[in-house]
Amino acid sequence: MEGEKGTVCVTGGTGFVASWLIMRLLEHGYSVHTTIRPDPDHKRDVSFLTSLPGASEKLRIFEADLSDPESFGVAVNGCIGVFHVATPVDFENREPEEVVTKRAIDGMLGILKACLKAKTVKRVVYTSSASAVIFNDKDADVMDETYWTDVEYVRANKIFGATFGASYFISKTMTEKTALEFAEEHKLDLVTIIPSFVMGPFICPKFPGSVHTSLALLFGEKEQYGSLLNLSMVHVDDVARAHIFLFEHSEAKGRYNCSSHTITIQELAKFLSTKYPEFPIPPAESLKDIKGDKMAGLSSEKLLKSGFRYKYGLDEMFNEAIQCCKEKGYL
Repeated sequence: MEGEKGTVCVTGGTGFVASWLIMRLLEHGYSVHTTIRPDPDHKRDVSFLTSLPGASEKLRIFEADLSDPESFGVAVNGCIGVFHVATPVDFENREPEEVVTKRAIDGMLGILKACLKAKTVKRVVYTSSASAVIFNDKDADVMDETYWTDVEYVRANKIFGATFGASYFISKTMTEKTALEFAEEHKLDLVTIIPSFVMGPFICPKFPGSVHTSLALLFGEKEQYGSLLNLSMVHVDDVARAHIFLFEHSEAKGRYNCSSHTITIQELAKFLSTKYPEFPIPPAESLKDIKGDKMAGLSSEKLLKSGFRYKYGLDEMFNEAIQCCKEKGYL
């Protein structure tokens, strides 16, 4: 445990990335305020957070909800930094896109206004997503931070249909754009981090969707194969470390892609069948006609040029994810 570095706020603390980030921030010597959705019946188990090393002295949990933008003020008060990780996730398209996007934007603006009001916040790190970059009509195999998802293109093309949730892609794109515009207008120091599929072990009780999809070949979930045609991935610990790096790196500005590996579905099948012969991985040859949207890879050149280094490869991503799934009873 390093020395005391001040207090930061992490929104959406029960999520995959946020919970891992809280663990790493505590290790780095920060005190952490985190927000979770209100739980009137007090049935939600947050012991996976309260039992983290250092949590009893340095972690405080607040209730706040993106649907109530003013509810974040208490958690943000007195913080030197805010990591806005919480996001409405509606992959099943249960709600109208406008509703999901409005909740995401209103909640984010509530948090940024709380940062301005607190007068102590030195920087905000907003967690965006590769889905705010890659869905457009640009013919590129790899995309850097100058690329944006085209909302009208997503609407017109019904990207992934009902399988994956166009509302998520649109809300992440619109929310990131609004965050950058608001920060510029109000002279608020804000950087955005754009992870690809986040892979690896998880401390949260819920099975993270990105890990589940990345392991679709192991589970034999054919309806997910279309999402694996050209899969860009990053280890959860690298994502957490990149959040902290961007918060502490004084020169950081604008958007930063965070993705360490890209692999095709056939390469993935070969990799998994070699490493995990105990699972019935489909032969690579049988996957050559899988239909889906072949997504561009993400370039992390800007992040790497800033001095950040990835620590984990595909072996660690999959070994640790599979081990974690076994321990938690998912495999």
